[in-house]
Formats: sequence, C-alpha cells, structure tokens
Amino acid sequence: MAQDIIPIELGLPQGDLVTLWAPRWREDGEEWEAFLGHDEDLYAFGDVASLAAFVRGQTEHDLTDHPAWHVLPALSAVELTPGENHQFDLVGVPELVSEDPDTWTIGELADVVSILRSLADVCELDKVTEVLDAADGFALLPQGTFPFTGRDGERRWTELAKVVAERWDEVLDAVDAVVSTPDVDGSAVAAAAKELAAHEELEGAESDSAKDTDAEDQSAERTDFWGQVGIDPIKIITSDREYYTLRCYLDDEPIFLGSDGEIDVFTSTKALTRFLASEGAELAGNDLAEVSTWSEVTVKATAGELDVAVRDDNVYVLNGVADDIGDGPDSVDPVQLELAVELLEDAADWVGDESVKQALASSESLGWMVSFVLRPDPTRLAPSAPFDAEVKIWRGLVEDFEGRLRLH
Repeated sequence: MAQDIIPIELGLPQGDLVTLWAPRWREDGEEWEAFLGHDEDLYAFGDVASLAAFVRGQTEHDLTDHPAWHVLPALSAVELTPGENHQFDLVGVPELVSEDPDTWTIGELADVVSILRSLADVCELDKVTEVLDAADGFALLPQGTFPFTGRDGERRWTELAKVVAERWDEVLDAVDAVVSTPDVDGSAVAAAAKELAAHEELEGAESDSAKDTDAEDQSAERTDFWGQVGIDPIKIITSDREYYTLRCYLDDEPIFLGSDGEIDVFTSTKALTRFLASEGAELAGNDLAEVSTWSEVTVKATAGELDVAVRDDNVYVLNGVADDIGDGPDSVDPVQLELAVELLEDAADWVGDESVKQALASSESLGWMVSFVLRPDPTRLAPSAPFDAEVKIWRGLVEDFEGRLRLH
C-alpha cells in the first residue's frame, strides 16, 4: 500500500535540518523505503522554505518514483513543515539517556532509534547499525518501559547509556557524512518564506481569537458540578453493552476511575452513583481518589445529590468502527473515529502503554488511514484496499482496551 511522504526534521551537529521520508510501501509485490536524496547523498535543508523550493523545482532525486510524489510539488510550504511527531533530535540523545527511563524518555528515544535504523538501511550506514546493535536495549525500546524495570532493566539501560556515551559520535558522523544540501532557486525560497510568514501571522491571529472564544465557552459550559471539580463522567459503547465511568486530566495527563491498570466501569449511571456513595470515600488505592476534588464527589454522592450526566463529547462509540475501517476510509465517521482514538490513547497513556501511539503513527498502515480520515487533504494519496491488516490491528487495540475494564 502506498503511504505518505513525510517531512521530517533531523537534529544534527550541523544544526536542525529538514528533509523528506517515505516510510515503507509496497509496489509491484516489493517493499520499499526511501529518503529525499540522490545516489549516496541524503538531501537536507536548513529551513522549510529551501525544502519547498527544491521540491517545486527539482526532479532528479530518489523519490520521483514514489506513487505519491506527483502531489508534493503542489503542496504549500506549511504542509512541508515537519510536525512535532516527526522531529528527531539525534544530537540530543546523550542528554536523553542521562534521564531515568520513564515513558517519555523511552518514547522519544525509540522514535530516534527507529528513524536511525531507517536511515541506516536506506543509506547503507553500517556504522549506525553496528552501534545500535551493540546493546540489547536499543531493540527493546518499542516495548516501552517494561524491559527497563527491575534489576535486569537497570542493567539494560546502563549498557545502552554506556554505548551512547562511548560511541554516539560515530552515529552522528556517519549521518553527517551522507548529508548534502543542493542549490535551490533564491526566488523560489523567498516565495516559500512568504507563505510561511503569512501562515504564522494568520495562526497568531486565530490563536488570540480562539483564546477569547475558549474563555467565553468555558464560562458558559463549565459551570455545573462536574466542571467545578474537573472530572468528567464518560460513556463507552462496545459491541455488547454500554459502560459508565469517570475520567479527568491532571496536567494534561488522563486519569481514570480505577487502579492497577484497570478501569472501574458500570452498566448504568445509577450503579456508578451507588458505588461512589458506598465505596468512593474508601478508595484510597484508586488513581482518581488522588485528585484534590475527589472528596467533593463522594460527599455529594453520599448525600444522594450527585447527578451523573454525560456530555455528548464524552460518549465513545467503539462498536462498528472496525467494520467501517474494513469498508474503507469513506465509510468511517471521522467524529466517531476521533473520539474512539482519544479513548484508546487516554487509557494507554494512563498505564504508560506506548502500543496505541505506535500503531497509530502515520508511518503505520492503520495510523495512515486514521490520519487520512481525521485530517483530509485532497492532495494526499488515499489508502488502498484491502484493509484486512488495518482491521486486525484496530480490533487488537480495542480488545486490549476492553481487557482493562473492571465491571462492577
């Protein structure tokens, strides 16, 4: 299946450079992967405007045979700007591994190592492969924090950090050696720079307007009890029943009513209210009980005054999404999909599980379809059937989520 061509940023000793990456795609029965470049050179640029100018004016490079290349010259400079998920700070890895191996450190390092392995394969950088194979921990990064817990985990992390301390310069030198910056037309660079400046100005104006609107909306909507305590009742609809539970965000991190990686769910709002009235004050081990406003919830529940009302934007319908994915992107309801993705990601983030984000990365087949549905763009190449692999992965994510539900 042909996938997107993605703008990426590489943090190298010579600075932050932008280029293009084509994740693995299949064509004529063969699997391919490529970067913007030619022969032994990896083309990279000091700014997005120069990349845009090159894309619009040059045809001699390794991506011209990619099935989606024909749409690239028509993209705006803004669309050629690497997103946050595609910025890889290679030069910052030594500082990164000096931190404890928590979810965020492991996730960021896993992304850097993944793009390095792709560079090593495409550009034949044997030295990079050699360094990344020098410690078992590099291969275990996609599994999250688990391989780096306990005594064996500490040993793996120490070995990985030692390799980085002693040999990371070899990795940076190997990548630096293949990077080159072709000449581009100055007038085309200036035109692209104007596009970017105009977009930044417009974005700034919209941001100021959005802040004012959000403040007005919040003053109007967040006046009920749940808005005051900062906790939301949510409704989850699976293939066989409906569930109710609670969730909040603390410093933008999701927290569910539950513990030990399991979410406490109920088949009715009355059952949830009874639980909160009878056991809510005793839930010392429940993650949500650590929220400062939790006592307000239990007091109101005990007094029989708690009204569990679920807002429309907190209703998550998982039922039917897999079948819609199997029928293709045109059959998928983007609102339903976006909410379903939000729920799966929140639950995974809550327990430090990276598998959902990995499966939904735009370089993966399911992530590519989800991105196509949620961020439609007529210039992007549509995912092509069959979608059996995407359905299988989605069902697996949903099954993992449903396995976290603890019914009362």
